[in-house]
Amino acid sequence: MKKIKLLTFISIVFVFCSCDDLIEPAIENNRGLKDMYAEAEYAQGILLNAYTRLPGNSWSFNDVATDDAVTNDINSNYLKVATGQWTANFNPLDQWTNSKSAIQYLNIFLAEADKVKWAKDDNVSVLFRNRLKGEAYGLRALYMYYLLQAHAGVATNGELLGVPVLLEPQTSTSNFNVGRSSFEDCMKQLYADVAKAVELLPLDFEDATALPPGYDNLADYNRVFGQYARQRMSSRIAQVVRAQAALLAASPAFSSGSTTTWESAAKYAGELLNLNGGIAGIDPNGLNWYNNAAELSSLGGGVNPKEVIWRSDIAESNTLESDNFPPTLFGKGRVNPTQNLVDAFPMANGYPITNPASNYNAANPYANRDPRLQKFILVNQATAGVNNTVITTASDGSTNDALNKVGTSTRTGYYMKKLLRQDVNLNPNAVNNQRHYKPRMRYTELYLIYAEAANEAWGPLASGSAGFSAYDVIQALRKRAGISQPDLYLESIKSDQSAMRNLIRNERRLELCFEGFRFWDLRRWNLNLTSAAEGMKIQGGAYQKITVENRLFQEYMNYGPIPYSEVLKFNALIQNKGW
Repeated sequence: MKKIKLLTFISIVFVFCSCDDLIEPAIENNRGLKDMYAEAEYAQGILLNAYTRLPGNSWSFNDVATDDAVTNDINSNYLKVATGQWTANFNPLDQWTNSKSAIQYLNIFLAEADKVKWAKDDNVSVLFRNRLKGEAYGLRALYMYYLLQAHAGVATNGELLGVPVLLEPQTSTSNFNVGRSSFEDCMKQLYADVAKAVELLPLDFEDATALPPGYDNLADYNRVFGQYARQRMSSRIAQVVRAQAALLAASPAFSSGSTTTWESAAKYAGELLNLNGGIAGIDPNGLNWYNNAAELSSLGGGVNPKEVIWRSDIAESNTLESDNFPPTLFGKGRVNPTQNLVDAFPMANGYPITNPASNYNAANPYANRDPRLQKFILVNQATAGVNNTVITTASDGSTNDALNKVGTSTRTGYYMKKLLRQDVNLNPNAVNNQRHYKPRMRYTELYLIYAEAANEAWGPLASGSAGFSAYDVIQALRKRAGISQPDLYLESIKSDQSAMRNLIRNERRLELCFEGFRFWDLRRWNLNLTSAAEGMKIQGGAYQKITVENRLFQEYMNYGPIPYSEVLKFNALIQNKGW
């Protein structure tokens, strides 16, 4: 009886179900492209995938693979890079997979966006379509920049190559064996994408009070281009990408394969800086963006402080402090600034410590220094934390803050102070969080881009089309830093392009320290990568420089590798020389 009932049930199933459904059931939770045409939120999710891949969403601290810092984290991949373990098989600086994946999603979005119903009103739908496509073009330019920074280089055939230029989404039938385009062709594509982004996007996402030219409804305009879209890719951000990429292309390591000139880089940066008020637009509080409690507490609704062009979301946390406070403040002391970096800070009178006019005293090395030194770096006997605790890094100190005392102690005699909020308390009995964000782009970086490019293009004092000079920028930044005025050292070199080049590079090193620039800067400048990381041993009140970590880079490592697995899979890909 049971057998008869079972056979009856099975026969009914076959009547009401097709054979195809039984043999090849539909794939669940795997939506197709056609689903996006009538569902704007789903379509926008394709674009948002590229936003989630932004490497600028968090700190890399690849500075510990340079002469600016070391780490006490023995598992750090950047420690391995700095000490000879960097290979085409092991590359913590790889952007190949992440950025190419982002570009694939952006290409899908651009190929399908015109088919999507973005809003019920046809005019508003067109506005949304244009804005979102503009974002996609800007993001594609940004990811091309990341790829060139990490993977462009002189290949084994002697050419300066970039990466494959892919403008259409790849499918299962695509030819994946695509060779690398020239560096020049990659830059041309980047510039073309920026131009499209600038055409389609507003300078910033803010509510307009008057209708901009080319639009016919203010309410519709603000609905699409208004303040709710803050922190999305804008025309201003895309133009910063262009200036960043132009600086890379004009630099010594890449200029042989690029038609981008220093003058072009200066022009791109200068145009944006004039929109910010030129020299007068430099934020007087630009050194304090990470610990200005009043400013941080008032930020909301996607608003940027004056110093910041683009940033990540704001969050309450204490992770940075937990990782980098010294042990007596319940931290792990991970990033340790080097003596090399400390020595790069001039005296308060502006002179480098190697200049006799600096009045530097090796027996009292932290006195009368550039105020940025103790703002950015925790030196011996300085104070930190909510209770202004005195931190003793001397090797004969009695606390775990002392040089090499325990595994979480400093290896160099210094702890990182920049980026950290001193009002965070990590004491287990009173732990608290504070507001943090990560700036993806700061105006200080843009001013330094202009200074470097303008000096190389026209010399220290010429203004070019921007109306201000490299000298003007450096003078203003050093004045903001607290260098005593008049800045006699700056005045002494203001007509010397070579000396100004060294000063601009040093100012970039100081102003942007621990923000992930030094690793790439050394390479694009073709500078020495193997300077040993030094520290300071203080014992019995005497100061002694020590070698903390030797750097093991080869000359070819000015350029990063193409992933080894990719070269094995695709014979059209040519590896960079040496890898």
